[in-house]
Formats: sequence, C-alpha cells, structure tokens
Amino acid sequence: MLAPPTSAEAADTVSHAAPAVPAADALLDSLMRLAARYFGVDAACVMPGAPDERWIGAGIDVPLRDALDELRRAIDARDTSEPLVVTDTLAARALVGDLLPTASTLPFRFAAVWPLRAPDGQTVGSLCLLGREPRELTAEDRASLDDFARVAAALAAKPAIDATQRAEAAELRARERLLSLAIAGSGTGVWDRNVVTGEIHYSSGWKAMLGYADDEVSDRIEDSYVRLHPDDVAYVKATMHAHFEGLTPNYEVEHRIRCKDGSYKWICSRGKVVSRDEAGNALRMIGTSTDVTSMRAMSETLRETVSLITSLTNEVPGLVFQCRLRPDGHSFFSYASAGIAEIYELTPDQVATSSACIDALIHPDDFEVYRASLQTSAERLSPWHLEYRVQLPQQGLRWRQGDAKPQRLADGSTLWHGFITDATERKRIEAELHEFATIDSLTRLPNRRHFMAQLEARLASLRRNGAPASAVMMCDLDHFKSINDHWGHAVGDQALRHFADVLRSHLRADDVAGRIGGEEFAVLLGSVDLEGALAVAQRIRLQIAGHPLVIDDDHIRLTVSIGVTEITGVDADAGAALSRSDLALYRAKKNGRNRIESQ
Repeated sequence: MLAPPTSAEAADTVSHAAPAVPAADALLDSLMRLAARYFGVDAACVMPGAPDERWIGAGIDVPLRDALDELRRAIDARDTSEPLVVTDTLAARALVGDLLPTASTLPFRFAAVWPLRAPDGQTVGSLCLLGREPRELTAEDRASLDDFARVAAALAAKPAIDATQRAEAAELRARERLLSLAIAGSGTGVWDRNVVTGEIHYSSGWKAMLGYADDEVSDRIEDSYVRLHPDDVAYVKATMHAHFEGLTPNYEVEHRIRCKDGSYKWICSRGKVVSRDEAGNALRMIGTSTDVTSMRAMSETLRETVSLITSLTNEVPGLVFQCRLRPDGHSFFSYASAGIAEIYELTPDQVATSSACIDALIHPDDFEVYRASLQTSAERLSPWHLEYRVQLPQQGLRWRQGDAKPQRLADGSTLWHGFITDATERKRIEAELHEFATIDSLTRLPNRRHFMAQLEARLASLRRNGAPASAVMMCDLDHFKSINDHWGHAVGDQALRHFADVLRSHLRADDVAGRIGGEEFAVLLGSVDLEGALAVAQRIRLQIAGHPLVIDDDHIRLTVSIGVTEITGVDADAGAALSRSDLALYRAKKNGRNRIESQ
C-alpha cells in the first residue's frame, strides 16, 4: 500500500479503490501505513505469494501497480526467499540490470523486499518498501523489517488459521454427536460446560429426555437456570459453587427441570470439574443427568402412610428404608422393606436395632467411602448417593446403589428416607460399554483410541515428573494380505489373534499393546530405553517366526516387521513418537521384512 496519496493522485487512486476487505487485510493496511512512516518511504505493501492473488493494501495507483508486478516477476525469477535490497535502481546496474531491465523508467529508485514466512517456514508473500529517492538500510532498519515481516505474515495467515480452527471445532461437534448416539440407549444425558464463557452443550439424549429437539435448547448456562424449578435454583447453585471451590470431590444434585410441555421432571445431575487454571479456578465441567422422576414420585407416595409403604415397598425390587443415626454414632434401620432380603440377605428385624450387620457386608475396599459418604450427608444434610459393592453369603460380590435424603430430628439424630437397588447388571453393562469403546473385539487388545490415550498419558508423565524412559514399537505382520487371499479371512483373523497372544506374553505390568488397525499393532514399553526396547522387539520377532500358526494339519509361517523409537519429553504429542516408529517400520519392510529398525 502507498502512504496517503497527494491531492493530484487522489482522482486516479479513487478510481482504482479496492473493495471491502476482511479484518485481517484491514490490519495489514494499517501496518503498511505504519511501516511507510517508520522507514520514511513513499510506499509500503504486501505482495501476495501467487500471481492470481490481489494486493494487500489500498491506494496503489496504476503506474505503481504495474511497477510492482514487474518487481514481483523479477523476484520470482531469482528463485530465492532471501531479502532483496536495492538502494538505487539507477546506480546498481550490476544488481538490477538483468532483473529490472526497465529500471530507468520505474517510478521508484529504492526497493526493499522482505519475505513473509508462514508458521511452517513456507514463503507466502513479501513485504515491499518503495522510495522515489535512493536510501540505505541500517542494521537497525533490517532488524525492524524482520519484526514488521513477522507481524505481517501472522496477519496474512490469520484467515487460514481461523478456518482451520472452525473446521476442527466442527469435527469435534460431529464426534460429540456420535458419542451422544452411542449412549442414547443408556437413558442418560451428557452435558459439557465451559465455566469461563458460560457455554453449556447438551447431548441429544439430554434434550430428548425433556422433550426438546436438538435445535430447541440454547447453549447458555443462564438459560439452564431458567428451566430449573424456582424452589431448586438456590440449592443447585450452592452445590455447584461448592464443587467449583473444591469443597466436594464432584457435583451431585437432584432437582426439577421444566420440560418442553411445561411439566417438571426430577433429574439427578452428576458432574466433575475436569480442568482448572493455575489458581485453581474451574474452567471446564462434564457431567450426566438422569431422569429420576419415577423414583422421586415413589418416595413421595411411600411417605404418605406407613400402611401404604408396607404394601407397596414389599413388592418393589430393591430396599426401601428409613435409617436413623443418633448423635452418639449408633445407627439402625427404623424401617426396611422386604427387599432387604435381596439386597443384603438380611431380615428387617436384624437391622431394627443396629446396622452393624450391614456394615459387615460392605466390600472392604468400599467400606471407608461408604461410611464417609453417610457422615458427609449427615453433617451437611445433603442427599446421599453411592454406588458400592457388597460381599453376600449366597449371591457373592454384587453392586448396590443407594439414594436417600436426610433430615435433622429434634434430638440431633439424622434420619434418612431412601432406596437401595441392585446395580450389578447396570455396572456390567457399563463395563461392557467401556470395553466396547476401548478394546478391539478381535484381538482383545486396546484399540487405537485407547492406546493413543495411554501413550498421551505416558508422555505427560515424562514431562511432568521425569518418569523413566519409555519406548514405542510399531509391528506389522508381513504378507498378511497373502494369508487372507490364500487361506481366507477367518484364518487371517486367527493369525491376528495369534500375534496378539505373542505380544501379551511379552508385556510387563506397565506395558501396553494395542491394535492400531488391520495387521498393525503398537506396543508401549515403560521403564526401558531404546536398547532395551530393541531387545524386546527381537524376542517378539523370534517368537512369532519360531511359532507358526497351526490350522488343522497346516503350519502357517508368520513373520513380523518392527519399528522402534524412544519417547522423549520434547515430543510435541504422542503422535510424534508413533510417527517415528512408523517410519522405522516402513524401513524394516522396505529392507526385506522380518526385521527391526529404529528411529
């Protein structure tokens, strides 16, 4: 761009005015005006990297534009990304004679062309200074030009960076939709809250639970409070604030939410802050919401009369109870439904005077949490909710879910009214869903996503506390396609399972093996340097080569190519280490297969 034109130039300049430009280009315009004034030249502009791109800047008249086109052609002919400085186009014949044969007719005598480099090092254009009078550039001028060029390059690259970030955000939202579909059958809605910006995103299941379509719920936290029952707003906010302040390990609250049709549902919301800043302030929180309207309605009905409680709760699968904790610490069940036989294999009479027999059934690993949760509920009069294990004489190990609401009595005792259900099947389903999401069904090894998560965790540990050296191996069964083509895919699957078993036999406690895809496997080796990793790789290679796959009377010989690399704290991410081992694997296959290469 030129410095502001004179009145004589104004008419021509206006006739070639540039159209409206994006914000980044407007900032470049301002930057060029500043550059022209700073260096005391007549014009400053950004020359684009491609001939079909428009000039960045305004106020370039026709003669100067033609001259700049000729200058760019001269720069392109030089085929270099180094700065070009011409102190006097008329005097520097030796430098510009071949490049600018029409130098004597150009509307400038001084030119400085500084390359603009993108973050990846590629030259994307040039910053050009033009003066009608000859001049020299001092060392300080060159340093300043470097600074201007860096700023200009960043502004020029900003639209592309913004587009990339928008694309990444769109991809993330797409993945979130897929996850929502995967858990839709569980009857649980998922939400993700940005505490700083006040945005909260809900899964489709969450919206459907309240009768809303995907586009009918806003992403603002203040709108979520409007949907709350007025009597529950203060309670929900206080519980949320307590978790933000770190007073509770997680957020858990039962409250009412208005549905699309105007009715209210009781919702059990559970969540946890997953990231905080250096000062401990909450940044992001993720949680779930479950419709507990039926349970709440049942509790209200059961409290109406003792006779109704007796007649109804004895038929309910689970334990409906009333438990009392005295100030001296002694506790007992003042009411227990017939479901106690299924839940604890006890009778109501056995717990009528003391709950010690129930304490004896709690799994040892869960006992402290069980007692602490009840103590916290009693002290704060907060709802009690816990999933815990029991060891029963006949049923063995089982999962239980307890929910209760406390109240303080006149003598200082705490009285809970609650419900305990068998959560064993649900926990089994949750475990299966977790396994489905993390385990490769064919080989029973971690899938690519889970393996990469383990690799990221190991890299974070290396950076955080200097954990012992680790290494990663990429393994590929040689000629696997020919096995499928000759023996069929069923035999190919057996070959993959056979190799997975070999990998498992070489894993230690802190090692992880995963199936990355097809016939490719990866192994994360903990507490081992490159030399040790190569030794493990050699043992794996020899074992797979020495133990063919036996199918009926046929012995199918298998070999494997392995690439090995060491993980370091300077790796940008887990993908960097995996890429190095993949390159080493490529060399192993290129150099003949059935071999090991390191990177």
